[in-house]
Order: sequence, then C-alpha cells, then structure tokens
Amino acid sequence: MNSLKPMLLTSLKSYDRTQFVKDVTAGIIVAIIALPLSIALALASGVGPEAGIFTAIVAGFVISALGGSSVQIAGPTAAFATIVAGIVAKDGLDGLVISTILAGIFLILMGLCHFGSLIKFIPYTITTGFTSGIAVTIVIGQLKDFFGVTYPDGVKPIETTEKFKAFIENISTANKDALIVGIVSLAILIISPMIFKKLPGSLIAVIIGILMVKFLPLKVSTIGNLYTISNSLPSFHIPSVNLEVVQNAIPNAFTIAVLAAIESLLSCVVADGMINGKHRSDMELVAQGAGNIASALFGGIPATGAIARTAANIKNGGRTPVAGMVHSITLVIVLVVLMPFAGMIPMPTIAAILFIVAYNMCQWRTFVHLIRTAPKSDIIVLFTTFILTILFDLVVAIEIGMVLACLLFIKRMSEETHIDSWVYVDDDTPDVNEHLQKLPLQIRVYEITGPLFFGAADAIEHIVIKDFTTCLVLRMRSVPAIDSTAMNALQNLVKVCEGKGITLVFSHVNEQPMRVMKKAGFVELVGEENFCPNISAALAHAEGLIK
Repeated sequence: MNSLKPMLLTSLKSYDRTQFVKDVTAGIIVAIIALPLSIALALASGVGPEAGIFTAIVAGFVISALGGSSVQIAGPTAAFATIVAGIVAKDGLDGLVISTILAGIFLILMGLCHFGSLIKFIPYTITTGFTSGIAVTIVIGQLKDFFGVTYPDGVKPIETTEKFKAFIENISTANKDALIVGIVSLAILIISPMIFKKLPGSLIAVIIGILMVKFLPLKVSTIGNLYTISNSLPSFHIPSVNLEVVQNAIPNAFTIAVLAAIESLLSCVVADGMINGKHRSDMELVAQGAGNIASALFGGIPATGAIARTAANIKNGGRTPVAGMVHSITLVIVLVVLMPFAGMIPMPTIAAILFIVAYNMCQWRTFVHLIRTAPKSDIIVLFTTFILTILFDLVVAIEIGMVLACLLFIKRMSEETHIDSWVYVDDDTPDVNEHLQKLPLQIRVYEITGPLFFGAADAIEHIVIKDFTTCLVLRMRSVPAIDSTAMNALQNLVKVCEGKGITLVFSHVNEQPMRVMKKAGFVELVGEENFCPNISAALAHAEGLIK
C-alpha cells in the first residue's frame, strides 16, 4: 500500500545532481546544529553525552531511510528528557533499552494498523499542557548546573519536585564562576541568532564556554569532570530481559510511543506546510518504531522527529531523505574526530542550551491564549495535564488528562442533547400564529436534537405522555448517532407506550441510528410501517392511525 511506502523510494525517482548537492549541504548544517543539542539532551536524560549522538546517528539514519516524510530530521528531543531520566534512575540503562524497544514495537504496530490519523484524537490542550510541563521540568533540572550548586553526598533527586527542593536547600553553595559562564552562554544563545543567520547559537555558546573555562581563572565543572568521554562508534548491545522488567517497562514504553508519534507527526505537518508536500503518517510511525529499536540496541535513547532540525533542513535546501542520512553520516565523522573535545564543554553552558530548548518548546503564548479563549472544560484539562507533568510524570499526566478530557467532552455533548415537545395551543389562545400546524389532540410530537448516547440517554425519560395521547411521534432529523444505552431507553419507551395503547411513530431517522435500530431488532418491534421519511409523512400516518 502507498501509505506504507518509504518516501525515499519516491524521492529517488526524480533525483538529480543539483538536489544531491543541496541535500548534502543541508545535512551537514543540520549535523552542526544537532551536535550540541544531542549532547545536552543526553545529559538532561541522565545518560552519557555519547548516547545523544548515537541516537542522532542511528535513529536519524533509519528514520530518514524508512520514513514517510521527505524532509524529517530525527534524533533526541526535549520531550523525552524527563521520562528517560526517570527510567534510568529507577530501572537503569537496561530498563531504558527495554522500554525503548517496546515503544518501537508499539509504533510499528500503530503504523501497520493505520493509526497515523488517530493521533488527532489526542486533545490539543493535553499536548500543550504536557509540553509546557516538560519545559518547566527541564528548567528545574538544569538549575543545579547553571548556578553551580553542590549537593551533599547521597542526595540524588529523581522527581522534579525533589530536584527543586534540593536546589533551594543547597542554593547557598552556588558557584559565581559557574553563574558567570551560564549567563554569558545564555546571552550568546539569545543574541547570536540576530547576528548569525546560518551559524547555530548553541555551537557558538559551546566554543565561547570552552574558551572561558580554558583561559580564564574560572572553576567550573565540565562534561569531562562528570563523564568518561569516548569517540568509539556505537556498538550492538542486547539487554538482559525478564518478565518483571518487561511488565514494569510497558507503561513507560506506551508513553514514549505516544510522545514519539505525536511529536513526529506534528513535525511532519509543519514540514508539509513549509514545502507544500504531503507525508505518509503510517509509514512515518513504522520508521519511528524501527529507528527507536535500532537506537536502543546501539546505545541510544528514544528518538522522534525534531521540528527545529527539520525546519533547518528545509531552510537550507534539503528536500529528500538523503539530507537526513547525510546528517547522520556527518555526525559519525564528528564523533570520531571531535568527541574528545566534548569533555571541555562547561556544564553551565549545557544548562543554558537546555534553557533555550525549554523556552522554545514551552508554547507560553499558546498556553496564555488558551486560558483567555478556551472553554472552562478545556482550561481544566490544560492545567491538570500541566501540573501533573511537573508534580508526577508524563504517564500520569497523559492518562488522567485523557480520562478527564473524555469525561468533560461527554458532559458537554450530553448538554447539547435535548428533547422538546411541540407547543400545543387551542383556538381560544390569543396571538396564535396562523401558520402553526393544527393537529388532533391525540397526537403528541417530540423533537430530539443531538446524539443519543449513554451520557444523554436519560433525556428520553423526559418524554411526557398525556392520558388522551394515542399516537406519539418522535422527530429524529437532528440525531446523528445513537448507541446501545439509548436504544435500551427507547425499548423501555416502547413498552410504556404498548402498556397504554399508544402507537410510536418515528420521523426522519438518519443512517447511523437506523442501522443500529435494524441490528437491534427495534424496527421489527415498532413496525417498519411506523418509520416515516419526514415529519409531514409521519403526521399524515399518525392521523390515519387515530381515525
């Protein structure tokens, strides 16, 4: 099927030398951008700096080669940092590998089952809430390194609240040298995009940070002080697996898979708008799954499509998956040649880079706009997801956010469903409109508006049958759908009507409700002759019944 065909195969049909040069150029530039970000995100995830580059190399290559987007650039992203750090702290690196592999399997299954279009059913308020929450957790997690705070031996906070508490309790140990490097790095990251359009600010900040620590009398921790740096290529590793570890990994794997799917498909949509193209969502999910499995087996962390790197690829002329593959190959060369120098990067500079990453992903303008304009139910979901992401983790935030969003949606929809009786007047009533339909007193008409489902089925109980009523007409032209709970309520209404000798007539039953009624045997129960195409036919049929 075309939806499961890699975009690389399509792109190469009309490939030429000119586009190859553009793809190579774009791939090299994106690799330069990805280098400091990959290291920073790996450190924020609680793993070594090489893991970030391994992820960009392995997952980036696989996802570009197999993906459903012609311009997607994949690698480690900030969305995973908090959850990965939690997994590593609790379950170790093997726990992370198993979670990532399972997430990859989930993503492949989602793609094969054509779930690409179903991601749109995750509410915007939930994605905004947890994205903003992740940004806050990243900032809190980097306060220690930015201010050069020292924790007592044995203090290794895992949760965001624990990290913030430990930072506040030990703020007195802040290192002014670290703060100087951090502020200078942050200033460079903010100002450099205004001056240098092509050169990434993160690379400039890294170079200046290294020079400051190397040539100025500043005592600041560097990556080399905390981690062992290696320029070895990624090697294949199979983790030790048992049933208990797999069971514990499933919730984390599900969260990684959902996040990877959301972020990668969102990146694809943004990219489509920039190049006037169309991605293949199902193939993209399969590629994301394969990329994450490969990343985990070769020492990497979870990966997904990165919007900023994808946009940089497009702006620099990349138009086929070759650019993403060149980006990965370039990073291999960088890993072998320049990785030993990564140990000289100051930790406050890494923290400053992550502050900017958090700011770019926090969507504070969108957050404020939703607060000002969204319905109260959406604001409740937004704040709930945001707060739970910070106080607990993404698993809890997404689960409770989805349940809450569904419940509030059901409530909102149930409020839109109502059953109204036609107003009855007699000839002595003043100001009677001459255009009102004149009906016999024995006929009672109710008009149902909105979906009849379990959240609104009790509306049927509001139908009032008078002692003189011999025919009840239900007008259903505004009922788009019905479920089994509402069907049960209608069947109870039929029993009540039969007990009182009242005939039930239906007017304008739409396709879905009629299909459900036929399957449930309800049409036979009421009588097919009592289903009319419109209200005029229904009223004429009702008048014929009472004569």
